[in-house]
Amino acid sequence: MSLRLLQHRASDGTRSVILANGAAAHVLEGVARTTDLARRAIAAGTSLVQEARACPVGPSIDLAAEFEAGRFLAPIDHEDPAHLALTGTGLTHLGSAEGRDKMHREAAAAAHQTDSMRMFLEGLEGGKPSDGRVGQQPEWFYKGDGSQLVGPGEPLEMPAFAQDGGEEPELAGIYLIGPDGTPFRLGFALANEFSDHVTERHNYLWLAHSKLRRAALGPELLIGEAPTDIRGTSRILRDGVVQWEKPFLTGEDNMSHSLANLEHHHFKYELFRRPGDVHVHFFGTATLSFSDAVRTQVGDVFEIEAAPFALPCRNPLTQTAGDASAPLKVQVL
Repeated sequence: MSLRLLQHRASDGTRSVILANGAAAHVLEGVARTTDLARRAIAAGTSLVQEARACPVGPSIDLAAEFEAGRFLAPIDHEDPAHLALTGTGLTHLGSAEGRDKMHREAAAAAHQTDSMRMFLEGLEGGKPSDGRVGQQPEWFYKGDGSQLVGPGEPLEMPAFAQDGGEEPELAGIYLIGPDGTPFRLGFALANEFSDHVTERHNYLWLAHSKLRRAALGPELLIGEAPTDIRGTSRILRDGVVQWEKPFLTGEDNMSHSLANLEHHHFKYELFRRPGDVHVHFFGTATLSFSDAVRTQVGDVFEIEAAPFALPCRNPLTQTAGDASAPLKVQVL
């Protein structure tokens, strides 16, 4: 059975952590945050799985009912949102066999390879190094701090100036930096990395702008090792009707980079090994509705689901009100 941790908030505001094993789920007594449990495990030199199993068990929980009632939080957060970093990698997934063949044919025929194509091919060649070796570094981007993290059912809000708000169904690694600067992987969550693909398409150098957006996590943190082959479905609903739906693949079997290689190239920076910080690191995708010429609308609902997660990552699309053409003025002191 797959062990998952969920963060729950009761109607009176009381927080708790739930351990789910298959369909069974119980409150863990004396634990208010996932990070509390993780800090205990680090201090004791045990694993998160062992620490969770050692906790006294409280009331049982109906996961589906609590999810529909909107009582789950993102499975990780930080008391100070400034100490949670949202980052990610791109061009890491193989995609379909047809897509790979098409990319290779175009790469071989092109007089000049784009930077994206070169990075993709370099990842295919060197993204999964043998043990003890450093592989090719991937594309990397920054999305924001914990203020940009969206929990189950909460809106993915586009800025007023955004040209697009599109889903990216992904697996995200969740990390806590230990007291000595060691990164500890707590587990994995289903995620919607949410980007502005129109802005990115205009010029690849605008990728950084397109990524400074909110990002959503599903309610469950899968603890322990992740399956190497994860198969799910990404869909967009409009007024309750499916407008677009497509399967997506993730996990190392479907990637050009190993997780260890992606983790190395993120945490090699001392900046990202600050004790006590939380990191949510998105591992990329090969499936986008934007690639199928779909344009999302305010009010659309993104839904991403994949086993062994029991609950989906589901969020509506909204947009900040305001005049995007009005320049922001800085006041001189």
